[in-house]
Amino acid sequence: MNAPDGHNPVVPDEVRLDRRCLLAGLSTALFSLAVPAFALALPVTTPAPQSDIVRFNAEESRALRAWIVRIAEAQVTYGPTPKWQQRDCAGLVRFAVAEALSTHDARWRQAMGIHGPVPPDLAPEKTRLKLRHHWRRPDGSEGAFVNAIGLIQENSIPIGRDPRLARVADMFFFDQGTAQHLMLWTGRRVVYHNGAEPSPEDNGLRAVPLTELRRWPDTRWRPEEDNPNFIGVFSLTFLR
Repeated sequence: MNAPDGHNPVVPDEVRLDRRCLLAGLSTALFSLAVPAFALALPVTTPAPQSDIVRFNAEESRALRAWIVRIAEAQVTYGPTPKWQQRDCAGLVRFAVAEALSTHDARWRQAMGIHGPVPPDLAPEKTRLKLRHHWRRPDGSEGAFVNAIGLIQENSIPIGRDPRLARVADMFFFDQGTAQHLMLWTGRRVVYHNGAEPSPEDNGLRAVPLTELRRWPDTRWRPEEDNPNFIGVFSLTFLR
């Protein structure tokens, strides 16, 4: 199966799918292509309330969204930082969110290789650090790791199936029957990791303009409302 590739029109083999974004333990009926996938997924994509987590206001959320995109774009532009260890589609989102919620002092910027203008830190640091590495999982536990389906089901809310509804740092979620995939919207293109093992020639990171993705030869990867493989646009629950 061919996944989108920001450098070549089509990825030549199955390794280009994010194999570490495989959905385990859920009924295949949830993703039956006979019924629109988004309609089936809606009942399980609204996470249970978390009384111990404070959601950010609109201004704080805009700054955090900008931070998430800034960090994700840096990975694509300059290559993965050594700080990012679990490199797959969900891993890119987790890493960008964790570092967006971090303390952005001079030491952090040097370690991350972040230079030049950066977004403001408007959200309270105490709240940011409380949220950092704090993901709900489908089994009810919480921790630093969550897979792609857990990010969507337990930590995000559905926005719709029209990609024009996406705001920066929202996610596009695709189901291909045996594998699921996340892409991060930056406001001008989608960025993601394809899950392939890193090599000197390919770090697995991709960036594709939305106009190109909507014309992708393999229609399963088009973020269109009539594509049953496109589950929709999702926003992290703590962002407004």
